[in-house]
Amino acid sequence: MAIKTEFVNLSVSDGTTMRAYVAHPEGAPRAGIMVFQEIFGVNAHIRDVTERFAREGYLAVAPELFHRTGPGFESGYSDMNPGRTHAQATTDDGLTADVKATFDWIKQAAGAQFPVASIGYCMGGRVACLSSMVAPLACAISYYGGGIAPHPFYKVNLTGRFAEIQAPILYCWGGLDGFIKPESVHQVTEAMRAANKPFASVEFSDADHGFVCNERASYNANAASESWALTLAYLANYAKL
Repeated sequence: MAIKTEFVNLSVSDGTTMRAYVAHPEGAPRAGIMVFQEIFGVNAHIRDVTERFAREGYLAVAPELFHRTGPGFESGYSDMNPGRTHAQATTDDGLTADVKATFDWIKQAAGAQFPVASIGYCMGGRVACLSSMVAPLACAISYYGGGIAPHPFYKVNLTGRFAEIQAPILYCWGGLDGFIKPESVHQVTEAMRAANKPFASVEFSDADHGFVCNERASYNANAASESWALTLAYLANYAKL
């Protein structure tokens, strides 16, 4: 499927401007999807993921969540420290404003009846979960989202806010992930049950953190392809007119 890509500038409610990478499908989109980055920024990998969704018929938008401290920031995977510095400077209020700006741009681009979903990876997996609380989404998909359950890297966890969730969530985890331990996954799933929210939680037992990214040493081709099929099925079920 032929697609078109571009960068656009979005106005955020706190007065900042946020650049976003947009991939347009050929013909009318089937739905919209917000693609939330890892700590490495909207880099070549995240742009590629955004384009993959466009090839499946989705209007896909990847906002630059570090626009307040590092506009245009992107990096490879050899040094995590710059991305960590930017990530630790984010706040949930700021991320909420970013989610809403992205959601509003998609709705204005495609029409009021257009369903919008979200997906995110690592840091972005947490933002995908947050987005389900602050925007009327069709569904959210979170890959190895650190900081949803309590974690020392994140100032605030999200499990105490699960009553605010407005959409079904698909969680994908790596069983070998040393960053998100099994007890954290258990906390997330138990908090979802306690809040009576619809969800699916899938563990790929032989996959590590970042298993979807084919540019990382932790890439797991089987887990990546299987979770991609599951992601598309989840979107087909929930993000439809």
